[in-house]
Amino acid sequence: DRIPWLCTLHDILRREDTRGQDTILACSALKKMYRHVLISGASAIESNQPEQPGENPALKILFVHLDGPMDIIAGRLEKRRGHFMPLELLKSQFDTLEPPSAPENFITVSLEKSLPEIVLEIESTILQG
Repeated sequence: DRIPWLCTLHDILRREDTRGQDTILACSALKKMYRHVLISGASAIESNQPEQPGENPALKILFVHLDGPMDIIAGRLEKRRGHFMPLELLKSQFDTLEPPSAPENFITVSLEKSLPEIVLEIESTILQG
């Protein structure tokens, strides 16, 4: 049920890339397949064949894996007001998570850092290319 939504997000990323715009997208792409759909769109699920010349090349996406212990994340969720995700779903999110691994283009940032430190680490990685 997530695939059409992920394909829509891919299309938005593709559109902005075509316009020469850098884009930041926040979503919980917990599974490797979800991240693959964000990079390649519907072709990621329609075929396991390599892209043919002339097709849209895969998008270059840097995935930021925000990593931290469940208790820290639970504490932050408890402080949120009006957010759609209840604390009760957190364990299922951890159970579903397939952390990024090579050859995916990603960085892992610890949630045990302060928000300014997290932002600085992400910005530094982006600026380094």
